[in-house]
Amino acid sequence: MGYKDVKFPENSLFLITGGAGFIGSNLCEALLRMGYSVRCLDDLSTGKLENIQPFFENENFEFIEGTIVDFNTCNTACKDVDYVSNQAAWGSVPRSIEMPLKYEEINIKGTLNMMEAARQNNVKKFVYASSSSVYGDEPNLPKKEGIEGNVLSPYALTKKVAEEYGRLYSNLYGLETIGLRYFNVFGRRQDPYGYYAAVIPKFVKALLNDEAPIFNGDGSQSRDFTYIENVIEANLKAMISSSDVQGEAFNIAYGGQVSLIELFEELKGLLNKDVSPIFGPERVGDVKHSNADISKAQTMLGYNPSYDFYAGIRLVTDWYKSNLK
Repeated sequence: MGYKDVKFPENSLFLITGGAGFIGSNLCEALLRMGYSVRCLDDLSTGKLENIQPFFENENFEFIEGTIVDFNTCNTACKDVDYVSNQAAWGSVPRSIEMPLKYEEINIKGTLNMMEAARQNNVKKFVYASSSSVYGDEPNLPKKEGIEGNVLSPYALTKKVAEEYGRLYSNLYGLETIGLRYFNVFGRRQDPYGYYAAVIPKFVKALLNDEAPIFNGDGSQSRDFTYIENVIEANLKAMISSSDVQGEAFNIAYGGQVSLIELFEELKGLLNKDVSPIFGPERVGDVKHSNADISKAQTMLGYNPSYDFYAGIRLVTDWYKSNLK
């Protein structure tokens, strides 16, 4: 693990918003294993209680059921907190196109509420989830911070606004913020159910049930799939980073490029299945190709991802085989 040497002061308290979600619950788990105190804030609109159920037995774990849309809840959650990892947001490009007002409320107002609550409670570091979607229609690969195009969805716009607020709160108020532009994160506890499920859990679930997965497009589109352990590393290293990097946003990925057809063939082999996919229309707002330049995060955060796509996909396939009912 790329974060095994990361150390915080002994009595540090961490707030993970969206802590019952996929990424948030993995962050909670990692910090608890390291022996730190963790407070989890989640309204369970997309997160699941079962993701954090095992942590309730740990005396260092506290759960607050509440929403980041309510400032008083954010303020209460930030009391005595040293480090915030703000993972609370609604994902999914297609859903944001259908529900732009909801995304404005949760992803923009909620993130601003959290930054303001963190500022008022003198939080040391505020790390928040951004997204590769901020690159929009910028065609060049690999994606490099500072070279962004026009965003293609309300979801992408909410992440762009979060980055602007992060920069502003660092420059104006001295809150040390760091944005992490995630590139197609996958791993244990990622939800395979529902219309808006991410592609890897959706494909795994279909294959385990001997069903044909549906491709949005011809399958040639490519992604920089990023295993969850790399994302945990990025969050923890962002929390211990120098004050010099406050207000910045960083690509968080492995730096690879895998097409959906390649992904499908790899999963077929790992699961020993012989199924042919169904090809459907491309999704509105989707980016065709995604690949990250991670040199900025490597240089300024000491980010050094340990798991490439193939190592991660083997681990997550084993997890789903054991955990998918």
